[in-house]
Amino acid sequence: MSMFNWTERPASALDNGGVIAPDERLPWGHTGVMGIQHLIAMFGATVLAPILMGFDPNVAILMSGIGTLIFFVITGGKVPSYLGSSFAFIGVVIAASGYSGSGPNANIGVALGGIIACGALYTLIGMLVQAIGTGWIERFMPPIVTGAVVAVIGLNLAGVPIKNMASNNFESWMQAVTFLSVAAVAVFTSGMVQRLLILVGLIVASIIYAVFTNVLGMGSPIDLSGIASAAWLGAPSFTAPVFTGPAMLLIAPVAVILVAENLGHIKAVTAMTGRNLDPYMGRAFIGDGVATMISASGGGTGVTTYAENIGVMAATKIYSTAVFVVAAVMAVVLGFSPKFGALIQAIPLPVMGGVSIVVFGLIAVAGAKIWVDNKVDFSDNRNLIVAAITLILGTGDFTVKFGEFALGGIGTATFGAVILWALIGKKR
Repeated sequence: MSMFNWTERPASALDNGGVIAPDERLPWGHTGVMGIQHLIAMFGATVLAPILMGFDPNVAILMSGIGTLIFFVITGGKVPSYLGSSFAFIGVVIAASGYSGSGPNANIGVALGGIIACGALYTLIGMLVQAIGTGWIERFMPPIVTGAVVAVIGLNLAGVPIKNMASNNFESWMQAVTFLSVAAVAVFTSGMVQRLLILVGLIVASIIYAVFTNVLGMGSPIDLSGIASAAWLGAPSFTAPVFTGPAMLLIAPVAVILVAENLGHIKAVTAMTGRNLDPYMGRAFIGDGVATMISASGGGTGVTTYAENIGVMAATKIYSTAVFVVAAVMAVVLGFSPKFGALIQAIPLPVMGGVSIVVFGLIAVAGAKIWVDNKVDFSDNRNLIVAAITLILGTGDFTVKFGEFALGGIGTATFGAVILWALIGKKR
C-alpha cells in the first residue's frame, strides 16, 4: 500500500467480530472518533510522566503527536502505534538533573541532552537490526517468551491505577463504576458503539461521577474552571538541551528498555493482527529513536510505543494506522491549545484509573492469547519455568542496578525471558 492510501472498509465490516487491518481504514468520521479514543487512552500517562520529571506537559503532548507522525513515516505506515512519554526515563532524569520533585525542573536542559543521547543509541540499534535482519527474533523469542513479555507489559502497570489513582474508598468505588461501565458497553452494545467501549464507558462513568460529587457532594467534584479560563491557542514553553558527559552516560542506557518495550509491542500487534511485523522492527526502533531525539530537542520527554493503545486495539480489533495519524494530529493541536488540554485533564482521576484497569488487563490477556493461539504446551517444564519466572519478575517489578542505571519490571522480565529460553529452551 501507499503510506497514505488505506483501503476503506464500511462500518458494517465491524459486524460479527470483523477486523480492520493496519492497511485499511473505516470512513473518516469513524476513524476520527477512534482517534479520539486512542488520544484519551495515552493522555493520562503522557501528561503524568513529564509532571513527575518537572517537564512541561503541553510540550510532551505536542512532541508525542509529532513523534507518532515521524514513526508512521519511517515505518511506512505499516506499524499501528502511538508514541507517548516513557516512564523508563523518570528515575535517571531525576538523578541526572537533581530534580526536587515539585514544580518546573530547573536543570531540565541537562536531562534533555541525555535523552537525545539515548535516542541516538536507540536509532543505532534499529539500524543494526535493519541491517542484519530479524531471524534471531524467532530463535530467541518463541511464543512462550513473547506471550509472557506481552502479558507482563499489562501486569507490570497494574499497580498504577490500583495504588496511585484512587486516594480513598469512594474513589475506589468510582474506579469500579468505570470498569463496569466499560464492561457494559463491551457486552451489551453492538457495532461502532461497542468498538468505542473505552470512550463511551469513560463518558458514562464521568457523568455518574459528576452526579455523585457535583450534585450529591460525596467526593471531589469535577472542576471545569480550568477549561473556562484556559486559552484556545497558546505556544508551550520550549527548552533547549544541554549536553554533559555524566548525564548522557546515565540516561543513554534507557535505550535497552525502549527496545524491550517496542519489541513487546510489535510482537503483540503481530499476534493480534496476524500480520508479520518483524520485518519492520528495525524501522520501528529507528522511528522511536528519531522521535525521542526530536522530542527532547524541544523540551519533551523520551517517547515509546504505548501499552495503553495496544489495549484499545485488542478491545476494538481496529488496527488501522490511519487512526494513529488522526490521534497524532489531534495531539499536536492539543499541544498548542491549553483549553483542550484542560478538558482532558478535567476527567476525574478515578475514572481514568478505572479505564486503565481495563486497558492494562486487556494487554495481559493479549499475552495469554499468544500462548493459546500457538498451542503452547505447559506440560513441558521449559515453557512452565520461563512463563512462571517472567510473569513474577514483571508483575513484581524486579529491578537490577548497574551503577546508577536501573533495569526494572518490563526490562528485566523481557531480557530475563530471552536469557532463560536461551539457557533451558534447547531440546535435550
